[in-house]
Amino acid sequence: MEDHRHLFRHSGEDRDTARQIPDTPQTRAPSYKLAYDDYDFLCRDDLRPVRLQLELLKPELLMNEHGVKSTIVLFGGARIPEPANKADAKTQTLAELSKYYDEARRFARMVTERSVGNGGLEDVICTGGGPGVMEAGNRGAAEAGGTSIGLNIVLPHEQAPNEYVTPDLCFNFHYFAIRKMHFLMRARAICIFPGGFGTLDEMFESLTLIQTGRMEQVPFLLFGRDFWERIINWDALAEAGTISPEDLDLFRYVETAEEAVEALDHWAGAGEKRDIIPGR
Repeated sequence: MEDHRHLFRHSGEDRDTARQIPDTPQTRAPSYKLAYDDYDFLCRDDLRPVRLQLELLKPELLMNEHGVKSTIVLFGGARIPEPANKADAKTQTLAELSKYYDEARRFARMVTERSVGNGGLEDVICTGGGPGVMEAGNRGAAEAGGTSIGLNIVLPHEQAPNEYVTPDLCFNFHYFAIRKMHFLMRARAICIFPGGFGTLDEMFESLTLIQTGRMEQVPFLLFGRDFWERIINWDALAEAGTISPEDLDLFRYVETAEEAVEALDHWAGAGEKRDIIPGR
């Protein structure tokens, strides 16, 4: 890839030069600031399209520079504790769901071990970068000696990156929509662990893209049949006709890391390169 960094050195020099000019009413005026060095200007409502583009471009360019070709995406609850800390869980159900922290950790480790053996650029673990199941995924990848991606988002709570995300692949987003695009643009498989509103949102948006043909079908795994069948009556949707019976074949249930790896290996078309249609 051609290195274009030299083009931006001139911009940096311009910025330094602009800061060394005489202090006058004219140079102190906001209008005199260089556009790309003017925070208030960049944060205007009118500049939202530019900010959206920058949030799309920055992670894309950096992941390209690191050679990331495909990802295995893990969605799951931020509130699910590590089993060693389940006594601190706010509810008994969360304590019981702590077993999926270990399954996410083991699954990520198993996937990453194989990825590292093949060069480490395919099937890179990608999570939301936060605590709970997300931490478990990044942790398993780190234990396998591989890299992993964390796509954090600015929130009042739970937005700090966990310590296991590869630092150079740790990103922060303002826009949920752009973050979701990055989850799916390189996804070779989507794995959903028990979670709350955020997990449900990510799951249904991904399923909708696949159902409508806007994204090619990839292995789609739901960890924990009992959890999912208690909170979603999938059969009722099909019986009502709001989804087609064949839509129930878009996903499979698994319980353990071993079952998940087995499902990935035997999913029809597993291993093919896939592209999200809006990115074409």
